[in-house]
Order: sequence, then structure tokens, then C-alpha cells
Amino acid sequence: MKQWTIFIAFFRSGMLGFGGGPSTIPLVHREVVERFKWMNDDEFSDVLALGNTLPGPIATKMAGYIGYRIGGYAGMLNAVIATALPTVILMILLLTTLNAYKGEAWVRGMSQAVLPVVAVMLLTLTWDFAKKSSQSFGLLKTVLLMGASLFLMEALHVHPGILIGVLLLWAIFYKGKSGGKKEKGMDS
Repeated sequence: MKQWTIFIAFFRSGMLGFGGGPSTIPLVHREVVERFKWMNDDEFSDVLALGNTLPGPIATKMAGYIGYRIGGYAGMLNAVIATALPTVILMILLLTTLNAYKGEAWVRGMSQAVLPVVAVMLLTLTWDFAKKSSQSFGLLKTVLLMGASLFLMEALHVHPGILIGVLLLWAIFYKGKSGGKKEKGMDS
């Protein structure tokens, strides 16, 4: 039964996440964190950050790791197949259809409508992570980290993987430091 739920969770994400890996992230989050509660938001954001630092498609990396964590090697294989295979089949069918009707106005409109939908989905996920970060780090530190990250990526062209790795190290150091402060406060 567990393998079936893994398959269903990643199958839905793979089928509905048109537009590539970034568009599937909010869908995977909904399945893994909200629906099946296999992870909490912090664990999911760690998996997302780790997946972004590694080469390759994010959807299959996340599916593989989460599937392995939930159902072992069989779960990993199951989640990767559920993520990739339906997308491949759907893309072949969709691209064949779109190619046949590429001159039609409705096809051009549909193609142009995909980008704003993906942007809204990513913005919603970003907003959720920003709220959670402000609870952990505080609003000022969260805004400063977001602003500095945007500046580094856009103005200085720092690769997001490098930035995520540095932020992960900072978060580990920060949590260790704040944990020590909490212990001192409890003793006095």
C-alpha cells in the first residue's frame, strides 16, 4: 500500500507539473508535506535546497530521495518512474498535437499562458518559505537574506547552487549558535 501511495503522489505531481521541474516543486510539496505528511516544511526545504545544488532535473532528484526515504530502494525507483514516465508520454502526445496546430491562435495563447501560471506557483511557494524563515530567523534577517541573495544572483551572477550551499552552511552554523543561547537563557 505504501508503494501505491508513493506512486500516486509522484504521478500526480508529474502529470500536473507542466513546464519543467520548478513547476512541480509546489505540487510535490503539497503531496509530501500537506497530503501524506511524510515530511514537514523544514525537511522539505532541506531536500529542495540539496536537490538544487546537484546537477540534473530537480523533480527526479526530489522524487528519488523522498521515495527512498519513505519506501527504500523500491520507493526510490517507484517515485522516479511515477515522476518521469507520465511526463515523457504526455510531452510526446502534447508536442505532436501542438505541432499539428502551431499556427492556431489558441495554441499561441495557451503557450503564453503557461509562464504566468508557473510564476504564480513559484511565488506562492517562495511566500510560504519566507513566512517560515521569518519565524525561524526573524523578519529582518529573512528580508536581508532574500535581498542579498537576489543581488548576488542578478547583479554579480553568483550561481544559485553556490548560494544555496553557503546558506545551508550558514543555517547550520546559525542553528548551532542559537541553540547555545537558548541553553544559557534556561540556566539563568
